[in-house]
Amino acid sequence: MAKKENSAKVEKAVGGKRYAAAAKTVVRTKAYSITEAVALLKSNAKSKFNETVEVAVNLGVDPRQSDQQVRGMVAMPNGIGKDIRVAVFARGDKAADAIKAGAELVGADDLAEKILKGETNFDRCIATPDMMAVVGKLGKVLGPRGLMPNPKLGTVTANVAEAVKNAKSGQVEFRVEKAGIVHAGIGKAGFSEEAIVQNLKAFIDAVSKAKPAGSKGTYLRKVSVSSTMGPGIKIDIASILAA
Repeated sequence: MAKKENSAKVEKAVGGKRYAAAAKTVVRTKAYSITEAVALLKSNAKSKFNETVEVAVNLGVDPRQSDQQVRGMVAMPNGIGKDIRVAVFARGDKAADAIKAGAELVGADDLAEKILKGETNFDRCIATPDMMAVVGKLGKVLGPRGLMPNPKLGTVTANVAEAVKNAKSGQVEFRVEKAGIVHAGIGKAGFSEEAIVQNLKAFIDAVSKAKPAGSKGTYLRKVSVSSTMGPGIKIDIASILAA
């Protein structure tokens, strides 16, 4: 037990030193161009694992207001560097289509039973419209994990094959939090700089298009990126829109 505790302390110390060293390379008051920020992020991602590239966007909205909600789905041009497991609620031909498209879990009442018993090893849940009566009973399980199928996100659809393919190709869901921030993982630090820039641009474009009618004033207030173990890097929004 003592060896494990000492090992954990050493890992924490090393991680702290690495973060501190990376933080020194970032000027906190500077808004970097999108290419500068991505290059800096990659140079600081030195962990033994392939760190996730994360983006945080501060929006000029008040999520407490019903007309200022921001939510959507966007396909990353270069994927997200992760295998996405998909569960599909469908019957008959639609179930066959989902299996053919590569869904890991496909079923109806039987799938609902598995989920109620703890089978939640999937990243996206899709359902045909006629299955929502079954899926609706799983709200307490799927809701908190952000997995509840939603027609606005394209996860309640008769075209399950396309939905499964889109999910597996690297779709990213975003939703504004109480503090008016949208954040998501958009790829891996091991991607090329160009690939990360393209994914970041696609994400910001999608968030921009999701601007609610109730939002007044400046909508995109601040954008920053970081790797899993790295410091946040502020990006000049104009450079993103011009990329």
